[in-house]
Amino acid sequence: MKKIPFVDLKLQYQNMKKEIDQTIKRVIENTSFIGGPDVNKFSVSLANLMHVKHAIPVANGTDAIYIALKMLGIGEGDEVITTAHSWISTSETISQTGAKPIFIDTDDFFCIDCKKIESKITKKTKAIIPVHLYGNSCDMTSIKKIASKYNLLIIEDCAQAILTKWKGKLVGTFGSAGTISFFPGKNLGAYGDAGGIITNQANLFKKMKMYANHGGLVKHQHKIEGINSRMDGLQAAILDVKIRYIKKWIDQRRLAAEMYNHYLAEISEISLPKVHKNTFHSYHLYVVEALHRDKLATYLNDINIATGIHYPKPLPALDCYKSHKLDLAEFPRAVSSAKSILSLPMFPEITEDQIRHVSSKIKAHYSK
Repeated sequence: MKKIPFVDLKLQYQNMKKEIDQTIKRVIENTSFIGGPDVNKFSVSLANLMHVKHAIPVANGTDAIYIALKMLGIGEGDEVITTAHSWISTSETISQTGAKPIFIDTDDFFCIDCKKIESKITKKTKAIIPVHLYGNSCDMTSIKKIASKYNLLIIEDCAQAILTKWKGKLVGTFGSAGTISFFPGKNLGAYGDAGGIITNQANLFKKMKMYANHGGLVKHQHKIEGINSRMDGLQAAILDVKIRYIKKWIDQRRLAAEMYNHYLAEISEISLPKVHKNTFHSYHLYVVEALHRDKLATYLNDINIATGIHYPKPLPALDCYKSHKLDLAEFPRAVSSAKSILSLPMFPEITEDQIRHVSSKIKAHYSK
């Protein structure tokens, strides 16, 4: 069998080549590169998709988190609670506001362990950032309850979880704001960096939109000092084509996950992804826990099956947090899973033959 890629963006492009090519040509001919009608149109499409009143297209998913934190007043001396297991964007943006990230261990779903949150709340705690990792959902019922009890803000990191649901409600809509990444490999991916912020709060929307555009909504009228985090017209136009297919693609991802579950079920050395009964999983990634993970990953890569590790170190173990003097014993689940997790090929167009092949090779590896 041919090489099985981790994601297949070329195949996705080929399936919509005419639409994409026409869209890119139109944007170039219209020279609407920064802002303009395509960005405005995509903001409406995104808000409609997410069932919210407001959406702001921005330069990337990292900026999305930073802008939301900043415009919610998070700053020097504050603490923000988040998960120990995520990409660094989640925590570095907290630090960039002047606040301090407070890490919490993960649960069996690779999300923040809600049972451990309250013990870390102090007078300095201002917000919680739940990360809906891999397309799974955090326990938003518990998080909402804790936030209400202690008067904390909720900013949801939905970088990997567009259209994921908790108890039938879209993640990103439980708190003050939800942030989204449109990095090319995401379920809804641009052809470069791009991100978005969603909210139902009109005043917050205005502030975030202003801050992302040098502090002004009208050219040369800067109400505050802001940053340059505008989505460019090409990315918005491309995303507005691709957004029409996102529900279909997620259905295909969920079917692929079911097939993986079936073909991997009898391999005792593999632990399948756990999904909470209240979660509608969007499967940005299909992540198993594997015995002797590194050996398996090397074997698969050697036979042209691409894999990934998301992520090889929990956030508290990164060099940039050494000054925090954190005790890794406080994060046993995050530390152990970082040594065993393996992301298998996952994309909407993956075939049953490809999934069967991957699964059979995993079985063969452990049978040696």
